Amino acid sequence: LTKPQYKNNIMRTTLQALAAVLGGAQSLHTNGMDEAFAIPTEEAMKLALRTQQIIAHETNVTDVADPLGGSYYLEHLTTRMEKEIFRLLDEIDQRGGTIRLIEEGWFQQRMADFAYQGVLRKESGERPLVGVNCYVEEEEEVDIEPFTHDPATERKQIERLNRVRQQRDNTRVEELLDRMEAIARDDTRNLMPITVELVEAGASMGDIVERLKQIWGTYREVPVF
Repeated sequence: LTKPQYKNNIMRTTLQALAAVLGGAQSLHTNGMDEAFAIPTEEAMKLALRTQQIIAHETNVTDVADPLGGSYYLEHLTTRMEKEIFRLLDEIDQRGGTIRLIEEGWFQQRMADFAYQGVLRKESGERPLVGVNCYVEEEEEVDIEPFTHDPATERKQIERLNRVRQQRDNTRVEELLDRMEAIARDDTRNLMPITVELVEAGASMGDIVERLKQIWGTYREVPVF
């Protein structure tokens, strides 16, 4: 999404959402038109929701399992994409696997290179971006009021958290946290059931995450230059 001529983002998001539906997506998120500035405003969030609803209820695209089935061009592109995906998966295996390559910064480097090439293409005009490198309005006026944090909401949430901690059975929460820690140390165990128990007992996300940090630490991404 772009800051210049930000209302163009409505059309961009509409096309992205329609493409996802045509491709068979089962779930999707539509961005707010002002997300290039800050957290979306209520108006932007409503427009993003209406975008999905119009596609779902007014285009009839969901009446067909595969609206684009039979298109030679799309089938050809899909085949090319599949071949490249499997080639890449083979390369990852040959290089030692996903975890090793994350630790070495291999994925991060590829993403950084891709992003950099994208910027170069936009700056050169090879990739047109309406309002940014073509059809530019030099003296554009932005008529939106970006989302601002409400301190009252923060205070309300802190008060609620403190109230929960006072009213819950803290002895039981500690016992469940101990059980979760023991389960987390066993790679064959499923953490989800004990996590549900903790939440039902009044444990906060912070309680759970801080205990898990003692086992697994905190991930720090390998810097890529």
